[in-house]
Amino acid sequence: MIAGHTLRLQLRIEATPDVVFPFLTVPELYARWQGVRAELDPRPGGVFRVWMDADTVASGAFVDVQPPRVVVFTWGWEGDTEVPPGSTTVRIELAPDGDGTTLTLEHSGLPTERAAATHEEGWRLFGSRLAAVASGGEPGPIPAPPAPEDAP
Repeated sequence: MIAGHTLRLQLRIEATPDVVFPFLTVPELYARWQGVRAELDPRPGGVFRVWMDADTVASGAFVDVQPPRVVVFTWGWEGDTEVPPGSTTVRIELAPDGDGTTLTLEHSGLPTERAAATHEEGWRLFGSRLAAVASGGEPGPIPAPPAPEDAP
């Protein structure tokens, strides 16, 4: 069992697993829904690296790849000590659902409730973007983070 917090999300995508799967493994397609650039080598031990912007990079390695149903990779943030590169695990399963797909994402090993809540918010946002692009739509701009509250 992996220590730490685990989050689990499920969403339906209006596209079959064969259509959705490349958005998890092909760099140009991955960057359409999450980040601005991706370096992906989708095989066990292969690199997983996504630039969210010029300075924020999520990185780890692929653990398991079973086209078109399962992708597992480690995850963490370069330069971060709370969730460093490769310190957590993301498992994405794609199940046929009529003419669409049910995507189940489980992110485990998150060290704190705060880290789990932050990552859940991110995965919900990017999951909706994945659903949009995989079904042939446009994800729209990534919302800006909320402005910090003014100090008293």
